[in-house]
Amino acid sequence: MDLKIDRINELYRKSKSVGLTEEEKVEQAELRKAYVQAFHNNLRGNLDSMKIQHPDGTIENVKDRYKPKNK
Repeated sequence: MDLKIDRINELYRKSKSVGLTEEEKVEQAELRKAYVQAFHNNLRGNLDSMKIQHPDGTIENVKDRYKPKNK
């Protein structure tokens, strides 16, 4: 992933200085999309493993907070 971030940064700097070719623009878009997806998956994994302890001592999984409640 570090190589992808380095390449994203390299393409960004080049876009600001001399501009990108069409192929580089496509590569940049694909790298950014992959980075955002990886970031999202990592965040989701962290949130899914978190637990909240309420003042009454009960523990609730964060991922269960957003499940639809049956009425």
